Formats: sequence, structure tokens, C-alpha cells
Amino acid sequence: AVRCPPGPGLSAPCLCRRERVRAMFYHAYEHYLESAFPYDELRPLTCDGQDTWGSFSLTLIDALDTLLILGNVSEFQRVVNVLQEGVDFDIDVNASVFETNIRVVGGLLSAHLLSRKAGIEVEAGWPCSGPLLRMAEEAARKLLPAFQTPTGMPYGTVNLLHGVNPGETPVTCTAGIGTFIVEFATLSHLTGDPVFEDVARKALKALWKNRSDIGLVGNHIDVITAKWVAQDAGIGAGVDSYFEYLVKGAILLQDKELMSMFLEYNKAIKNYTKFDDWYLWVQMYKGTVSMPVFQSLEAYWPGLQSLIGDVDNAMRTFLNYYTVWKQFGGLPEFYNIPQGYTVDKREGYPLRPELIESAMYLYRATRDPTLLELGRDAVESIEKISKVDCGFATIKDLRDHRLDNRMESFFLAETIKYLYLLFDPDNFIHNDGSDFDVVVTPYGECVLNAGGYIFNTEAHPIDPAALHCCRKRKEEQWEVEDLMREFYSRKKTKKFTLKRAPNNGEGESAKDPEDASSEKAGEKRNSKKSSHSLLSCPSQSFNSKLAVLGQVFLDNT
Repeated sequence: AVRCPPGPGLSAPCLCRRERVRAMFYHAYEHYLESAFPYDELRPLTCDGQDTWGSFSLTLIDALDTLLILGNVSEFQRVVNVLQEGVDFDIDVNASVFETNIRVVGGLLSAHLLSRKAGIEVEAGWPCSGPLLRMAEEAARKLLPAFQTPTGMPYGTVNLLHGVNPGETPVTCTAGIGTFIVEFATLSHLTGDPVFEDVARKALKALWKNRSDIGLVGNHIDVITAKWVAQDAGIGAGVDSYFEYLVKGAILLQDKELMSMFLEYNKAIKNYTKFDDWYLWVQMYKGTVSMPVFQSLEAYWPGLQSLIGDVDNAMRTFLNYYTVWKQFGGLPEFYNIPQGYTVDKREGYPLRPELIESAMYLYRATRDPTLLELGRDAVESIEKISKVDCGFATIKDLRDHRLDNRMESFFLAETIKYLYLLFDPDNFIHNDGSDFDVVVTPYGECVLNAGGYIFNTEAHPIDPAALHCCRKRKEEQWEVEDLMREFYSRKKTKKFTLKRAPNNGEGESAKDPEDASSEKAGEKRNSKKSSHSLLSCPSQSFNSKLAVLGQVFLDNT
């Protein structure tokens, strides 16, 4: 078995796997730069590029934070400059609202928050300002017209120049409605503009309001009438990241309502869709089985279960999914559970990350070496089946290993990243809070890079502490002023003592009259309110705990 030690240093097998993953990244990344940039994606069989999601040089944005996780500071800095100079969102392109948010907005926000760690000289006011933040905000504003519906649920597609096309279909998948709170709330907290978080919350609540009497949601809905068009309920394609963002949004924002919504869904999912640690598709109103299939996109679920502390159930489901991987050397898009085989025309594996993602989360929580074995198998399978001269190609059919001429940007954003993090227990992403940076903003000091990163559904890590850097409650404003006054007071006192040695009997330096008046003013103000630490962590709004090591969210109620 492959074993990675929990403490400093790596065992030989893990170091070897990690370096193989690094080599995989650069084989794909360098061929994208050589053959496909500035197009969105690499076509690895013909060694050229294509635009797929809007002509954003998408692979470059998606791979940016992976570069830093691999330790490549210089390339991170170069790509930031390339993106600032070359990416334009004011273009006549029909773009997926969902994909643009998770890949572009999420990728830019993550890179913005990691810029200082990457050695970039950030501007005054960072992380509350910066060029990548402005780019993320510009991209997100292009998506806002999609949310202008009677229900608050967004259209699936928007034209970046003209808004929603007059003939745009009103039918959107559930995930395309409920997968915005992580990026949009982060934007609102960093920029101070509440519109992003407001529309994301309204969309989430609209889905919640339209759940069935037995507590389930379908996978496609009319955003004008709120009528369910596709009534299959499950945890996979079309629904998946809605559930993911209820949990991650709850952790990121310490939001009791979002977590309670997920826990209610979780009860219904267990009651109606779970059979022998598999999850089937059922009719959302009746709970009767409609499709006894496992979809590869569902493999995120064990990782999500680990975030709410349900590790035992997560491991059992993970092991079911792992048996499918071992059967084919990858996860087919659809797998018929009773027959134990692939579904017709759904035999492909586009190098998706979800099972590896769950392995990474569960390994952080359990240190079970079985999870490292999945990582080893993934490296071996992808290299053996998918690697070609110009990168890694989508597997069109896992039965005969035929390939397709596409390398999705999520291969570098997610699949490689989760594999690398699985084999790199000392990566800064896994920080347990023992190391951190203190940053002075216009709103006072804040602590960053202490760990507990929240990955969006494209694996772009968001530092939850950053959300507290750019907005202070009104009752905290006096504290910030007192802190700054004390800081400048000490600077003045220090300068004064350099000029004049202490000459009083107690060995103390004479005080500047201005300092003394400042201290009295501070004492007077503090006497009017209860005393508490100036540098205190924001209190949790409900009885819960986020364990940074393993990023396990436990509900203690």
C-alpha cells in the first residue's frame, strides 16, 4: 500500500507519485501554451486549440492557482500579467452563466487572494482591491442580467455584450441555478457591493421554495414559471453542485440557514435515493426509482459527506465507486448498478476529478491508505490510457480506450490539483493554522493564509478569512480607530525616546501631550462599552465547528 506520513516529510512512494503528478501537469500545460493558447482548450490529438466556453483563454485561468500549489511562483506571476493584458469580457459571445462563474470568476478570485503569497507586489488596499479582483467583478457583472427573472433563478446562457438573448430558453438545470454563493458572496465581501451575494441567495432560496413535498428537487426547471421540466431527483448531473454549495456556502459564511437546508435535503436523499451505499435517481414527487445508475459526477458526494463529519458513510460509498474505477480504469459517465456495466453512449471518461477529490478530502480526515491507492491507480490509468504527444486526451470509451480530441480545462484545474494535494500533505493548502500572514487593510488588520480553504466546484481555493478583511460591523469601527491610534502613538513614542533618554525616577520616557490625549480619548470610549479583544475572530453564528485540519465540518447540535 502507498503510505504518506501525516507529519513533515514524505515517504518515498508519495514523493514519487507527487512528482509524477507534477510531470503530468507540465506535459499538459506546456502543450496547451505551445499549441492552443490563446484558445480556451487544447485539442491533444491534433495539437491545436478551440474555444469552448467563451474565448477567455480558459485553460490559463483554470490552471493559474494550480501553478502556485505546485510551487511555480514565476509562471504564476507571468500568467497574471498575460491575463491582465489579454482577457476581454466585453465581447459578443454567448457564455454559460454556470461555467463562466465557476471557472472564470472563481479562478480569478482565487488567484487574486493568492497573489501576495505568490510574491506579487499587491496594491494598497489589497485584498479589498486589485487587478484580478476587478477582472472577476467585471466578469460577474456580465452574468447579472441572467438573474433578472420573475423567480430570481438565472437563465443558463447570457451574451456578454448584449445580455440575455430574446429567444433564450428559460429551462436551466438545478446546479446552474444554485452554484453561485461561494464566488458571489466572496465578491460582495471583498468589493462591498451586496448585489452579487443577494442574487445568489435569492436563487438558492427559490430552489428551496420549489422542492417537492417529500423534500427533493428535480434537475431542470423553468426559471420564469418555476415549473419542473425534468423531475428526476438525485445527487449527480444537473443537481450536484447545488448541494455542494449549500455546505460550502454554510462553512464559508458561517450560515446556519444554508446548512439546515442541506441537512433537510440530506434526510430526503437518504430516505428515497440511497440503496446499499449507492445513490439512485428517483421521481421527485413520488420517490420511485427512475434510473438505477451511478454517474461519475456523483463521486463528489463522499467528499461532501466528509465536510459535514459523516465519514463512515462517506467511506462506504467511496469504496463502491472505487470498485467501478478498478473495473474500467476510470469512471464511465453512466454505470448501470444492477447490471454492473456501462450505459450505452455513456461509456466515456473525460478525466473528471470527482472521485480523486473525494479521496483527497477523506484522506485528510482518516489517513486511510486505501485512498492513496486510488490516487496511485488514477495516475497509472490516466498516463497509460490518456497520455498522447500533445497532452492528455478525453477517453471516449473506457471499454476499448478510444480517445477524443479534447482536454477540458478542469483537468489542470481539478484533476491534477486534487491528485497533487493527495500526495502532498505539507502543501500550504493543508495549513492547520500554525502559519499565517497578517495584512493591514483600510479596515484594520486581518489574518490570511491560515488554512481552511474552501474549494469552489472547479477546485479554486477561497481563503474564508479574506471575507472578514474588507467589511467591518459598525460597532467595530471604534476598535479599528483605536488600533490605528495606538499604532501611530507607539511610533511617535519610539521616535521621541530616540531623541531624549528617560530622565524621570521611574525610568520611563516622557509622553507626548498628543499621545496622552489620544490615550485618554481611547480610555473614555472604551469605558462606554464592554471590553473585548481588538483582534478577535468573528464569532460563529451557530453551534458548529470547522476543523481546519481535514476541513471537516461538524454539527454539534
